[in-house]
Amino acid sequence: MSVPKKISDVLIVGAGPVGAVCALALRLQGIAAHLLEAQAGDARADSRTLALSHGSRLILERLGVWQKLDDVTPITRIHISQRGALGVARLAAEEVDVPALGYVLPYAGLAVALKQALADAGIAVEYGVTVERIDSGTDAATVHATAGRALTAPLVVVADGGRGDAVPEPRFERDYAQMAVVCDVQTELPHASQAYERFTPEGPAALLPKGDRYALVWTASNADAQRIAAMTDAEFLTALYRHFGGRQGLFLHASARRTFPLRLAYTGSKSATRVVRIGNAAQTLHPVAGQGFNIGLRDAWELASLCGDTAPDAIGGAAMLAAYARGRRVDVLGGVGFTDFLVRVFSNNVAPLRHARGLGLLALEVFPPLKAFVARRMIFGARG
Repeated sequence: MSVPKKISDVLIVGAGPVGAVCALALRLQGIAAHLLEAQAGDARADSRTLALSHGSRLILERLGVWQKLDDVTPITRIHISQRGALGVARLAAEEVDVPALGYVLPYAGLAVALKQALADAGIAVEYGVTVERIDSGTDAATVHATAGRALTAPLVVVADGGRGDAVPEPRFERDYAQMAVVCDVQTELPHASQAYERFTPEGPAALLPKGDRYALVWTASNADAQRIAAMTDAEFLTALYRHFGGRQGLFLHASARRTFPLRLAYTGSKSATRVVRIGNAAQTLHPVAGQGFNIGLRDAWELASLCGDTAPDAIGGAAMLAAYARGRRVDVLGGVGFTDFLVRVFSNNVAPLRHARGLGLLALEVFPPLKAFVARRMIFGARG
């Protein structure tokens, strides 16, 4: 067993976007970070599509990363409706005085830009390092990694997306028995930077403008999702038109379909003394309303800001971690509750609820203060 080696002020497990943002934000505060990433440095790029809020753009701008991104499509309007029932709400960027409500971009593009930003900043990243366990102590936490290595730091930040071996039992979880079918689709009509959130009894379907196409997130039961993903292109396009409707005309082309299981898991940020969890390592949300990834970036930014406001010898201490947990509770639980509410209330065909949903969408459409309240909290979180 090797003797633990102190490696930096903050040790971050996971060099994905949330971990990278945390390290870059810590550097702005004059705090050294060291990252450990299980994947190899030349690992195949993730093919997912991200929906970033304008609030997340502001974070990336402050880190000098946003300016280096290309292939970004703004969302200036969002059309919200429910299939087979009355009620439509429309959100527009100008109504809340922002250039865009959100932005759609490839995960791989953001990952490349952040990786380059880490290198430019001289922040150390070790790839291909698997963390086997983390031991907390009074003055430091020890990370036990591959090849018998042991590294210590006053604060260990777990930003591995909840993929590590030592994942605590969630304080709250819900299996939606749903999967997301995702792909890119070409529509007959141009998107004009408008996104759609279409609620159906089987689950929500979202169209997000992406380049000259849409990124589709189609939620269905596990069995239906597998059946949908296995359809031929022609069958899939016909089924999607039946499911979504003709607001964008016909669906002309679709890329290969992939599926992801959907669940809610809330572990919380504080897992042990000297250890804190952020992003999907702390909470995993349903993709409806696109809150999960944006909450993770706010986790990273707020943690780094708090570290900057804390005396150097108190970073990672119980008082600081308790303050972080208190500061994030409203934003995180608000996002968890909001997405869970949308999935459970809108994913059914119960007549009283269907009518109540219609009235709710109507209220959102006709009362500007309510519309601004919802939009700003989707963009900026609880502090919107």
